[in-house]
Amino acid sequence: MKVLVIGQGGREHALVWKFAQSPLVTKIYAYPGNPGIAELATLVQVSSLEELKDFAIKEAIDLTVVGPEKYLAAGIADLFKEAGLAIFGPSQAAARLESSKAYAKAFMQRHNIPTAAFLEADDYNTACCMIKNAPYRLVVKADGLAQGKGVAVTESAKEAMDAVQQMLSGAFGEAGHKVILEERLEGPEISVLTLVEGSNYCVLPVAMDHKRAYDNDLGPNTGGMGAVAPIALNNELQEEIEKTIIKPTIEGLAKEGTYFSGVIFIGLMLTKNGPKVLEYNVRLGDPETQAVLPLVKNDLFTLLQDLKAGKKCSLALLEQVSCCVVVASKGYPGDYAKGVPINLPKIDQNQIIFHSGTQLLKDQLCSLGGRVLAVVGLGQDLNEARAKAYEIVEKIDFPEKMVRRDIGMKALSFQVFTKIIP
Repeated sequence: MKVLVIGQGGREHALVWKFAQSPLVTKIYAYPGNPGIAELATLVQVSSLEELKDFAIKEAIDLTVVGPEKYLAAGIADLFKEAGLAIFGPSQAAARLESSKAYAKAFMQRHNIPTAAFLEADDYNTACCMIKNAPYRLVVKADGLAQGKGVAVTESAKEAMDAVQQMLSGAFGEAGHKVILEERLEGPEISVLTLVEGSNYCVLPVAMDHKRAYDNDLGPNTGGMGAVAPIALNNELQEEIEKTIIKPTIEGLAKEGTYFSGVIFIGLMLTKNGPKVLEYNVRLGDPETQAVLPLVKNDLFTLLQDLKAGKKCSLALLEQVSCCVVVASKGYPGDYAKGVPINLPKIDQNQIIFHSGTQLLKDQLCSLGGRVLAVVGLGQDLNEARAKAYEIVEKIDFPEKMVRRDIGMKALSFQVFTKIIP
């Protein structure tokens, strides 16, 4: 079987790494890929999604899996399905759950899915009026896709107004043509990733992401600086999330005539009044994927094929904990240097290095993106997993690296809601 993975980050490297373990997969292609992915897959060089579709037809690709949201929002799933190609990723219409926060919030309202109170505005004066009259602290969000950075958690009306001005003035391009003013919820945040094909679904191990750039959740939002998994929820909480959020989301899409194939990523806040949805994504998270996939014993290709065939899927998991630490370029998520040389150390069987933003310059591995590497450690408990990850982080020769030193620590402080297995 031939598989095509679309994307070039750590998430896609993790997908390729997992597919490479399948005895059923004989050939893996990736577009556009990165140097780490190139060690396991053949990189595809095309200049458009139309050309990529033609390549998939010519090579008789059996399954295409899409990583980044930008391709889904551009309608790649529709393009491939119209050509008779099997693809795991939602249609452009279904991708609106992520590509428009206003659409997602309205969807949740229609289907009684618990979420924060919100207002939306497309001009500064209207937004300021709403902010002045809001009875709660606010989170300001750009309506469109902003690579995880178009969110400002504010402490005051002035901060909220400043965030609105920044977004509406073009800081995130078209993504900020409209803003969402959302009630600021309190509690631990978790990531629930669900593989979905129509009404058939499979929930992956729950993860906890770390969005802020600096230790102790300080600094600007990023695409993600690290993640740990699994977060073990008690049975009552698991059932509540499935009953009030996961099922109504999947059933709501069906009721509105939107067939969903792909991943529904639900960012949840565990508030004192129960779990509430912060946001939907319609693809695997990054860096959650790098933390979660190493825990899954199932053959990923078989799992997705069974899901598409309507078969009941059950996960087999390692009895381990995973800690993923992102090695970023100094200055991220702001300006940062590119082309900085990187030398990687040797790793053991409980350590993995996924490439996120790397390039080869004259056969030398160098930095390219803001998030450069995702280092994963596996252990019998969280402390061992963290130690394994940070051991490699310290050994990576990358002069411009920026790393959070507290990945996983906040998971230990939320024992009232969660615990780490085992």
